[in-house]
Amino acid sequence: MNITQNCLDLIKKWEGFRANAYLDPVNISTIGYGTIRYPNGQKVQMGDIISEPEAEALMKLEADEFAEIVSKAVTVALNQNQFDGLVCFCYNVGAGAFQESTLLKKLNAQDYTGAAEQFLVWNKGTINGRKVVLEGLTNRRKGQQPTVNRSTDVTGA
Repeated sequence: MNITQNCLDLIKKWEGFRANAYLDPVNISTIGYGTIRYPNGQKVQMGDIISEPEAEALMKLEADEFAEIVSKAVTVALNQNQFDGLVCFCYNVGAGAFQESTLLKKLNAQDYTGAAEQFLVWNKGTINGRKVVLEGLTNRRKGQQPTVNRSTDVTGA
């Protein structure tokens, strides 16, 4: 399955665009639409600047990579909305976290309600060595929950 423009729009919605590198809530240098590493593997550095078209190209490249990961990891049938929502989620939490998540395990067991409930588990960031609830992540996860619910086709990832 391939991502749609809806997936990219959802990533844009939740990440927001920043031309200048900044520290995210857990002190990771970030630029554009949530990019932390360039295609060559180099980490984003404070002082880096990016144009919006460059940021969109990076976001698309990353989203396509996460789409491959989601396609390989999910063993149940998904509709396009569910797929786009999971790619958006994976874009935010990272491939390893997604692949090892209880959310994925529940989804692959066809426990769509249980998988949807797992989104709220992912509302914390590590700050000064402690996991803390981040309001932005809580809002994001509440928006993502409907995407894996089999009985709905609501967007919001």
